[in-house]
Parts: sequence; C-alpha cells; structure tokens
Amino acid sequence: MKHIGFLSFGHWTPSPQSGTRSAADALLQSIDLAVAAEELGADGAYFRVHHFARQLASPFPLLAAIGARTKRIEIGTAVIDMRYENPLYMAEDAGSADLIAGGRLQLGISRGSPEQVIDGFRYFGYAPPEGESDADMARRHTEVLLEVLKGEGFAKPNPRPMFSNPPGLLRLEPHSEGLRERIWWGAGTNGTAEWAAKLGMNLQSSTLKIDESGEPFHIQQAKQIRLFREAWKAAGHTRTPRVSVSRSIFALVSDRDRMYFGHDDSQDQIGFLGEKERAIFGRSYAAEPDALIEQLKADEAIAEADTLLLTVPNQLGVDYNAHVIEAILKHVAPGMGWR
Repeated sequence: MKHIGFLSFGHWTPSPQSGTRSAADALLQSIDLAVAAEELGADGAYFRVHHFARQLASPFPLLAAIGARTKRIEIGTAVIDMRYENPLYMAEDAGSADLIAGGRLQLGISRGSPEQVIDGFRYFGYAPPEGESDADMARRHTEVLLEVLKGEGFAKPNPRPMFSNPPGLLRLEPHSEGLRERIWWGAGTNGTAEWAAKLGMNLQSSTLKIDESGEPFHIQQAKQIRLFREAWKAAGHTRTPRVSVSRSIFALVSDRDRMYFGHDDSQDQIGFLGEKERAIFGRSYAAEPDALIEQLKADEAIAEADTLLLTVPNQLGVDYNAHVIEAILKHVAPGMGWR
C-alpha cells in the first residue's frame, strides 16, 4: 500500500447531534481536516460530490481553497457525476484548482449513482438525446473533458480579438500540464473499468459495485482491478496506472472509538441501484489494531490497489476524524506495508 488518504461525503444536518450543522460547516471543516491530515502524514484528501443533497456539491472552490492551505497532500474527488457537467467549463475550473495546488489535483469522475431527485441532470440543462442513456451521456462528457485537457488548440481565433492571440487554434485556459494523467474513473462494473483503462484513466473502485458473480465484495473488486490492468496493458499506455479502493476502517484505540464502532460486526450487503441492478456493498472494518491488520491483509482488493481511501464520519467533527486518520496511520498502516 503506497498511499493512504481520507474520503469525506461532507454530510451536514441542522440536528443538535451533528457536529456539522450547515453547508458552511461542511466546507470549512473539510479544509481544516485536509490541513490536519497533511500534518499527520496522510497522502490524500478526497471528497464526494452529490447534488440536491445536504452534502458537498460544487467541488472546485473547495479544492482550490485546500490547495492554497496545504503544500504536499494530494487533493481529489471520488467522484464527480459527469451527467451534470459541462466538460469545457469543468476543464477550466479543474485547471485553475490544479495550478493553485501546484499540480496535486487527483480528479475522480464517473457516470454517477442514483441521486436525490429524478433525472437531476436535466435541471442542470443536460439531457441524453434519443437513443442515448444518461450513462452514455456521462461517458460522452468525459471523452470531451479528456480531449480538452490535452491542451491542444481546437477553437478558431477571432481575426479582430480584444487581446492578441498566440498563433494557431486556441485551447482552453488556464491549462495545467499533467492533469490529463491525473483523471480517475469511478467504475461500478468490470466493463466500465476496462473502458476507463482504454482511455488512459486511473481507476477508483468504491465500497459498492454491481454484483457480477455472487462472490464476496473484495474478491469481485480484486478481479475488477486485474481486468483494468490487463486492459491498460492491451491499450499500450506507457505509464503505470493508479488504483484506489475505499473502505470504512476504524482502529479501536480509545473508549470513544469503542463506543461508536466497537459493536460493528459488518458483513457485505446486497441491495439494488434503481429497479434492476443488483449491487454488492463492501463491509466495514472495526477492531483493535492487531486484529484489524490481519483482517485487512485478507482483503484481496486492498492488496491489489496502490491507494486506500478511508471514508470518514465527518459529522463527528474535525478533531475526532483527525484522530481516526492518525490511529490508522500510526497503528495499522505500517503493518500493511505503508512506507
């Protein structure tokens, strides 16, 4: 395991029991947690994007703010729903955030999952044309994004511009060199993992995937990763791809840990995405550090990946979540071969 970061969904609720009671709390605490995670030695700060929900939504102001407050830690998303995105405007926002962060952006994108409203992307002005599904539309948006991130000119310049132009066709600005190689695809199936490999995107595999074999979650996910790497090799890419998996993992090192998570006896769960897609949801892990190390070593997908994203209970506050991250880095990660 080369990299360990955290993944926050940025939940907030006005409930008195929540430590994150407003959207402002969620955003500002996300910045503070990223700063704390960097100080603790974590490798990444990642955020989930959901629309029409009391969670983090527009990611680029947050990523830019974290980029300005930190120096080393990777900053990313896991994931942005491409059904909702204008890929050209997104490329400008992403380029700006990456330049502010000094080239540390790791941008996870996907076709999205069931959202809070029906066809929410239509409210954003996007609708798949006849014969195209919303997933097709997301992949089309993605292909446009990947193309413009190359930094090649494609737009014909005005012969009488307000400001002078460089020669030739114009590209989007600001352009951040190298960002194209730091785009990740959140794959829910083996097929979309292989599609991502062909397009030269890194792979993010979450805590759920479509159940394609009936096997335990971590075995299905490990197979997905192997298929991704085989497709990457077949595509002839020269660089080595990165692969992340997400897990809920808690090292029980304090009475508070045991109160919150000590009774967790989690197993894989089966559910449905939409009406027909049978999905498998991976288990959570909570145990004393020595037992936790042995459990995690038996997780085949963690062994296959180079990056582990720890999903954090953000409504428990910055201090407690920093403790959760520190407990993993100090008591568990070295036993997993981290650094």
